[in-house]
Amino acid sequence: MFHSLLRLDWIGRLRLVLTLFRLPNTVCTLGTRPVISCPLSHPLSTSQTIRPFTTSDCNLYTTSVKTMPFSSKPHIKSRCQQYPGSKVKRFPVPDDKVDWSQNWPQYKPVSYTDPSVLKTPVWADPDIGTFSPKFNAVDGVVDRTSFEGIYKLDNGKPLNPRGRTGLTGRGLLGKWGPNHAADPIVTRWKVDAKGAKMQHLVSKQPILQFVSIKRKDCGEWAIPGGMVDAGEQVSLTLQREFSEEALNSLAVPPSERAKIHERITKLFKSKGFLVFKGYVDDPRNTDNAWMETVAVNFHDETGNSVSELPLQAGDDAGHVQWVDVDSSFPLYASHSQFLELVAKERKAHW
Repeated sequence: MFHSLLRLDWIGRLRLVLTLFRLPNTVCTLGTRPVISCPLSHPLSTSQTIRPFTTSDCNLYTTSVKTMPFSSKPHIKSRCQQYPGSKVKRFPVPDDKVDWSQNWPQYKPVSYTDPSVLKTPVWADPDIGTFSPKFNAVDGVVDRTSFEGIYKLDNGKPLNPRGRTGLTGRGLLGKWGPNHAADPIVTRWKVDAKGAKMQHLVSKQPILQFVSIKRKDCGEWAIPGGMVDAGEQVSLTLQREFSEEALNSLAVPPSERAKIHERITKLFKSKGFLVFKGYVDDPRNTDNAWMETVAVNFHDETGNSVSELPLQAGDDAGHVQWVDVDSSFPLYASHSQFLELVAKERKAHW
């Protein structure tokens, strides 16, 4: 794994930079449903002008492409009736009672933290009361700030900024409060035998391809991604997760690993397109723990970078391959919505 010693407050400062450049985020929801199931969707971000900015480790820009307008509708997947990986059922929360501002004395959420989390592995917090975390701050090597802004506390426990979920505790999530992830979207142009861009027969636009993995847990195709390690830069997480899940860099010989590292380092140091940052409506979310992510597109314009490396699935992926970016291809969560934004930014077929 390509780890190095990092400045502990880097992620917090990155968020400050993002905020100063007014990079907003919104939520895409699927509306009110009589019974909450688990539709897989992510919120999308929107911005109005192209604003390049650079930190010492990231070179990102936002997009002029407008996506979905801000939605005040409540999260949906976070209220799945049955909590994933368990037989635990949430306390039912109707749409009009999701917001914490709504007085609801009858609210009796189920308390659940998965046994694997209670064993306190290195990626998980202890129980509240046995330690004193600094919420809404960079707490040692753990970033407990949220893209949503300052979140409230109740009896020393953080409250989900998007409202009630019908379940307290941490469920499958290791950290109290925000659990940060990163999703690298690596793309290239689809070309013919002569190296010319191929166009879609209907749209007449060039076709993008992206690296997709087939998840072992649910069998769905997805963007490779994973959790940000404590003290780790988001830029490094993006690179590490792509290396481990799509190129299986942990299993190759040292000589090949060096080649992979050189290629992906070059790509991930190029100017990336910030697709999304913010809260994720995830079925693992609880009243006290929730997912947030940063999705960045790194594009191999010439096709001579990672495009030439052999793809090999890592431990978390069943299969990995280059896939045409197309609205008809089903993907995990709202990854298709991320890719729609990428296609529009690259002026490619969707």
